[in-house]
Amino acid sequence: MLTRHLDADDLRQLLRRLGPEALLREIAAALREDFLRWEQFDKIPRCASHCRQGVIELMPVADGERHAFKYVNGHPGNPALGLPTVMAFGVLSDMATGAPLLLSELTLTTALRTAATSALAAQVLARPDARTMALIGNGAQAEFQALAFMSLVGVRRLRVYDTDRRATAKLLRNLQPYVDAGRLSIEPCASTAEAVQGSDIVTTATADKSHAAILAAGLIAPGMHLNALGGDCPGKTELDPRILQHAHVFVEYAPQSRLEGEIQHMPHDFEVTELWRVLAGQAPGRTHPDQVTVFDSVGFALEDFSALRTLERLAREHELGRLLSLVPAMADPKDLWGWAHGG
Repeated sequence: MLTRHLDADDLRQLLRRLGPEALLREIAAALREDFLRWEQFDKIPRCASHCRQGVIELMPVADGERHAFKYVNGHPGNPALGLPTVMAFGVLSDMATGAPLLLSELTLTTALRTAATSALAAQVLARPDARTMALIGNGAQAEFQALAFMSLVGVRRLRVYDTDRRATAKLLRNLQPYVDAGRLSIEPCASTAEAVQGSDIVTTATADKSHAAILAAGLIAPGMHLNALGGDCPGKTELDPRILQHAHVFVEYAPQSRLEGEIQHMPHDFEVTELWRVLAGQAPGRTHPDQVTVFDSVGFALEDFSALRTLERLAREHELGRLLSLVPAMADPKDLWGWAHGG
C-alpha cells in the first residue's frame, strides 16, 4: 500500500490555493462535527517528556474507524537557534488494518487548528456583539488567531502587545493587507493593561515555560471572554488564579487540562465545563452579558484528528503531496525476510 505524504511546502501551497480564511473554515467545520461525536472517540491525555529546555509530546486519539497521532514539541528558546518554538507532524491511519493513510506536517496545521478551535469556542462563549480583541503575545500563533476571530467571530479591531517589539512589527506587517482592505484595525499598545482596556475578547498566546500571571485579575471587565492558549504544559500558566475563581471556565478534555492548563493550580474538584457539551447543547455556555468566560485551551488530540482528516481530503481533491512506500508491498505478507532479500 501507499501512504500520502504532505510536507511543509505542500501545506503552504494548499494555504495559498484556498486562502487562510477558507482553510480555517474547513478545519472549524470538521472540529464542530467531531466535537459533536465526542463520545465516539477513544481519548487519553497526551504523553509528555519534559526537559529543562522544553517538552516533546505524543497525542493519540481514535474513533473506531481512524486513528490519529501527533508528535509535537514546545521549546521556547528555539527561535534563538533558528528553529520554531513548536514543530509537529502527524499520521492518520485506518483502524481496521492499521495502514497509515496520511503522513503530514503539522507545524503550520497546528497553528490553523488552534486558531479554528479558539474561534469555535468564542462563537458560543463570547458576547455576540464582541468586536474588539486584545492579542497578548504576537508570535507564531498571532496572525492565525487574528484571522480566525475576524472570519469566524466577527472581530474587527485588534489591540496588540508583546514584550518583543519585533514580534508586534511582524504582526502588523503580515496583517497589513486586511487593514488596507478595511476588514481590520490594529492598535499597537505599550502594555498588557493598555491592550486589554476596552476589549471584549482577550487572547493570551505567550511562550515562556513558567508560572506567570501576565493577565491580572484587576484588568478583567464584566462580559469579557478570555482565550487562554499559553498555559499548555505543567508549570506554565498565564492567568492570575483569581480570574479563574470568578469566571466560568471551559476546557477541551478535563483530565488533560487539570494537568497542563490554567486550572493546573486549582483544586482538583474545581468546576469546569468541557466545550463539546456546550456545542452539543448539554451544558450552557455564556448565560449573561456580564459573565466572564475563560476558554482554557491546551490543545487536544481530537483537534489534530479533525485537521488530519481535513488535510487528507483536501490533498486528494487538489492532488497535493506524494505517495510513499512507507509500508513494504509484499507478494506474501508473511515473508518479510524474503521481500528484504529478494530481487
